[in-house]
This record gives sequence, C-alpha cells and structure tokens, in this order.
Amino acid sequence: MAETTREKAILAAKAADEKKAKDIVILDISRISTVADYFVILSVANSPQMQAVIDNIEDRMIKAGYGSCRREGDSRNPWVLLDYGDVVVHLFREEERNFYNLERLWGDAERITL
Repeated sequence: MAETTREKAILAAKAADEKKAKDIVILDISRISTVADYFVILSVANSPQMQAVIDNIEDRMIKAGYGSCRREGDSRNPWVLLDYGDVVVHLFREEERNFYNLERLWGDAERITL
C-alpha cells in the first residue's frame, strides 16, 4: 500500500512536470502527520498554466485508477489544492508559494526525488 501511495504522488508530480510546472517537490509526511502521506508542491506561472496542470493531473490520476479528487480553488486562485486522500497536491503561483513556504513548514519531511 505504501508503495502505491508513493507511486500516486510521483504520478501527480510527473503529470505536473509534463505541463512545465516549476520547482516540483514531493514530501513524505507520513511519519509526522495524519493529514496525508505525501504532499506534492509545485509552482505555475499563470492561470492558463494552472488550468493545464490541474487538468493533466486529474486526467492522469483517473486513468491510473486513483479516481477523482476533492478540489479547493480553481485556476483563477493563487493556490489550488487537489486532495486524493493520502496524497495532496498544492499548486501555487510563485508569490503565494514563497509566502506560505510549505517546504519550510514541513521541514522534517523526507523529500522524494523523481
């Protein structure tokens, strides 16, 4: 199960990368939080790119059999959250990402590389 969850996080990150998202980070928070097992954090430049990344992640996850997610926000927002239960994807515009700095907040989490 843990490997499947890790694969789900990596799939989301790769789907974001396909649409040129920047600074993609996967954090394994399973040992330090009950919120989720993994956070995928990434940056986008603008609303059209935000929508393209959202669409690609959702499409790839559904095709892989992970089902749909609960979404908070849309491409007009500076921060969108895609919640797949054990994997949560945070899509940020750069300014908001720098302000919230989730990587620092979850600094004890293990970083996973693609």
